[in-house]
Amino acid sequence: MAPKVGIAGYGLAGRFFHAPFLKSAGFEVVAALTTKPQRKAEAISDFPKINVVESIDELLKQDLDLLVIASTNNVHASQAISGLKAGIPVVVDKPMGRTLKETQEIVDISKQMKVPVTTYFNRKWDSDSLTIKKIINEGVLGNIFRLDSRFERFRPVLSAGSWRENQSPNEGGGNLLDLQPHLISTALDWFGPADLIASSVRSIRGGSDDDSTLVLRHQGGVDSYLSVSSINAASGPRIRITGDKGSLVINDIDPQETLLKNGKYPVGGVWNQSTKSIATLHFGDKTIDYPSVDGNYTHFYTQVKQALEGGSWPVSINEALAVAKIIDEARETSFR
Repeated sequence: MAPKVGIAGYGLAGRFFHAPFLKSAGFEVVAALTTKPQRKAEAISDFPKINVVESIDELLKQDLDLLVIASTNNVHASQAISGLKAGIPVVVDKPMGRTLKETQEIVDISKQMKVPVTTYFNRKWDSDSLTIKKIINEGVLGNIFRLDSRFERFRPVLSAGSWRENQSPNEGGGNLLDLQPHLISTALDWFGPADLIASSVRSIRGGSDDDSTLVLRHQGGVDSYLSVSSINAASGPRIRITGDKGSLVINDIDPQETLLKNGKYPVGGVWNQSTKSIATLHFGDKTIDYPSVDGNYTHFYTQVKQALEGGSWPVSINEALAVAKIIDEARETSFR
């Protein structure tokens, strides 16, 4: 029998980044929490038998095997803790908490109740991420010493309806909480533990922080330069990894998000089309195409399903805490 899951929040995250992959991994989406009529209609359209409720208490009464928190950042902790206290394993969309303290509170309740929790660092299953792990193992680049990783776009005008662009950090807004967790979590996944050595976190448009650069020094010797910007009109490559024998460059973002927004979904754990990013090896003036790996976020929920049966969770508590610690430090030590 398919494990039953309830999703708290059915906006961009719940509808496009969680529901399709839960279904693809063999979960039954039986309930969703939303108070917005349009999102309720979308949930019913996507899952005709779904039960749509308007409070976390109602959601927790739905006989769930898994609770997915895909709501606004300001209620991640309270909803996750409610689920854990109800004895339901929880997946929390990134960031798990707005601060290290809030993240630690979730972890402490998980340990106290002996109910597991994990967080959705889905970009570990991007094409670029899987491709990078492959090339690191192959040693093609030699001694890797630098990572440049970016999410840069050009949106010079604030969106009045976006809580991410307008709410304060205390409320859960800003790119440091929205996109930097992806860059930090993947950098730690590729190159191991790291310390923050410099940060610039600022607001250019007058709303939430929308331009940030973090510099990490990994214990293995790699320096990671992580850049997020909403107002960069000439964005650099998505990723550049440099070693003493060459560099790997990936210019484009993994295509899964675009495919999802265009109504395409993986079926039975498999995309029926390419989800590869284009990767190129650079050796000075010489460039060579590098065979990239298909991305697939279903792998996260396949591993969650296995974890519910006794396997390991796709993102450890230590990973969640490490990312939260770096985010706190970046805000506290920003030289802006």
